[in-house]
Amino acid sequence: MLLDIKNIDVLYDDFQVIWDVSLNVQQGEMVALLGPNGSGKSTILNTISNLIGHKKGQIFFNDALISNQPTFTRTRMGISHVLERRRVFPHLSVLQNLLLGAWHEKARASRDESLQDIYRLFPKLEARSHQLAHTMSGGEQQMLAIARGLMGLPKLLMVDEPFLGLSPMVVKDMIGIFKNIVNEGISILFVEQNVRLALSMADRGYVLESGRLVIAGDSVDLVDNEKVLKVFLGN
Repeated sequence: MLLDIKNIDVLYDDFQVIWDVSLNVQQGEMVALLGPNGSGKSTILNTISNLIGHKKGQIFFNDALISNQPTFTRTRMGISHVLERRRVFPHLSVLQNLLLGAWHEKARASRDESLQDIYRLFPKLEARSHQLAHTMSGGEQQMLAIARGLMGLPKLLMVDEPFLGLSPMVVKDMIGIFKNIVNEGISILFVEQNVRLALSMADRGYVLESGRLVIAGDSVDLVDNEKVLKVFLGN
């Protein structure tokens, strides 16, 4: 088990948004976190990376309790978080964005090797290495954000809404990239609203509704599950 979340509650001040959620990600696995808008998906990712604290429960990573560890320590341990809407540094070049991803000691030590790995996974980024990030297309910026996360040598890559606003052709390319990342031994936990797309990629899925986990299972069992359809369609 790589990531193991046990019975967490999350509050914004006095307003509770997550109730007793447990989930896990195994090594070399791709897991989808699903749910309608406002269901708490992004909050779960933010809690794992400690952008938001949790009130109750425990978070383990690589068998170590990380509930009280700061964000930078979790990153050093191997958790990379790609936030929603890319969040690249717009007025820095592609290369400069990538180098910022290798900020901690271990990542800096293998920076040149990591860059070659990134360019193998994302050949478009090598061709645009000196281009300013804000001049790139949305799909290219998403690739850059994910690549920057990989520069930190993660064991777990978390990606929030990776396909938001992308064309079908770019989505197809991104699916291939996700599969290649997992083939490299890196686990992925990603947030998505498109249920069929997410479950076509992932090994397993978790479905949230109003901050509560309502169903979890293998993707093949969730695709046409009536409870999943009810959460998303309300019927």
